[in-house]
Amino acid sequence: MGSGTGVLVLFAHPAFQRSRVNRVLSEAPKRVEGVTFHDLYEAYPDFDIDVATEQELLLAHGSVVLQHPFFWYSTPAILKEWQDLVLEHGWAYGSHGTALRGKTLFNVITTGGREDAYKPEGHNRFTMRELLAPIEQTARLCGMRFLPPFVAHGTHGMTPEEIEAHGRDYERLLEAIRDGLVDVELAQTYPRLNADLDQIVRRP
Repeated sequence: MGSGTGVLVLFAHPAFQRSRVNRVLSEAPKRVEGVTFHDLYEAYPDFDIDVATEQELLLAHGSVVLQHPFFWYSTPAILKEWQDLVLEHGWAYGSHGTALRGKTLFNVITTGGREDAYKPEGHNRFTMRELLAPIEQTARLCGMRFLPPFVAHGTHGMTPEEIEAHGRDYERLLEAIRDGLVDVELAQTYPRLNADLDQIVRRP
């Protein structure tokens, strides 16, 4: 893991007040010591991203989480703007761009589609991991370790109990990431990090 400790959660939801699931998920990082929750739409309502501040945040943390709803098989607009501006050549990538090398990156995603829709024979034709290929390649270009996503599928039909269960799982995962207790090699064999946390998270 690169310089910096703890976990940085970059949260992006342009209609947060209407999201049942992200309201619950967003409370999880706030309960975990060593995790910084950073709401990009709240910080930059005019998309005027402070590049220096964002780079300082990245340097100060060893792991980075992109938490967002899945919009048109990608991220909300501000996360793309964040990537375009913050991940500068010569800083994040390129022959002298080593600032993020060794850090960990993964997505925490909510989607209305059920998990069986994200298969070659499903409605969306591709797996979630395949659809995240641009972010995975961005991580690799920056020398970061990319993990499978944590995904809350089928949000429209989720019960309050199911939503709360996802919140508890997310909290547990953040604690494990912070403490270095995720079996990275085993995690790569799963389609999503929350497919089987009992297997992926090692006991301290």
